Amino acid sequence: MAGHGPGTSYAGFHPHPPSRFHVYLAKALGASMWFFVFYRARQDGPRVLGWRHPWEGHHADGHDEHGGGHH
Repeated sequence: MAGHGPGTSYAGFHPHPPSRFHVYLAKALGASMWFFVFYRARQDGPRVLGWRHPWEGHHADGHDEHGGGHH
């Protein structure tokens, strides 16, 4: 965990441990990213993996989006 034990030196460079704020911010942003990835995978996963066609579910009512006034 951050801030425990002696610091590590890398060829004379002594990095400071991150503050608690930055540790929790990193965890919150990482969790948000994974929630978004799983949400999009749930929404688009079958289409991306080829289990469903992208056009399935569109225009299920049989209406044309242009108004149907074609001659």
